[in-house]
Amino acid sequence: MNRSLPVRVTMPRIGIDAPVSPTGQAADGSVIVPDEDHARQAVWFDGSATPGQVGPSVLLAHVDSWKLPLGKAAFYELGAARPGDVVQVTRADGSVAEFQVDSATVVSKSGFPTQAVYGPTTTPQLRLITCGGGFSKKGGYDGNVIVYAHFTGAGKAR
Repeated sequence: MNRSLPVRVTMPRIGIDAPVSPTGQAADGSVIVPDEDHARQAVWFDGSATPGQVGPSVLLAHVDSWKLPLGKAAFYELGAARPGDVVQVTRADGSVAEFQVDSATVVSKSGFPTQAVYGPTTTPQLRLITCGGGFSKKGGYDGNVIVYAHFTGAGKAR
């Protein structure tokens, strides 16, 4: 697919449906995530491929937020993703890049698989990331949920 920015991500089986906006890197090299006031939104890392292009396209969102009813943020249900689940990314040009989940895993922040998430691929891939693992008030979440998915085709937005 040609380059076109993602504008919405959905995972029908688990109920994810969130707008997407671009984001970049912070001074420390980490990806900038939405602030608490935008916890229902996902972000696309602008240093990654757009969905449907060769390479990994990386979308991130909060799992929860104290500012939302019931605390449920954009990727609250991401930990329930299973192999075979469908992910649809609507793009600014009106097309939809469709992906199928290969795996979902929880990793420690200290063991984050940077190369597996951001490294080059020979096909279009999708990575969805949120916080996960254990939680403490002092340190927050100690890990990340990462979903890996491969491109299965393109369609038109409905």
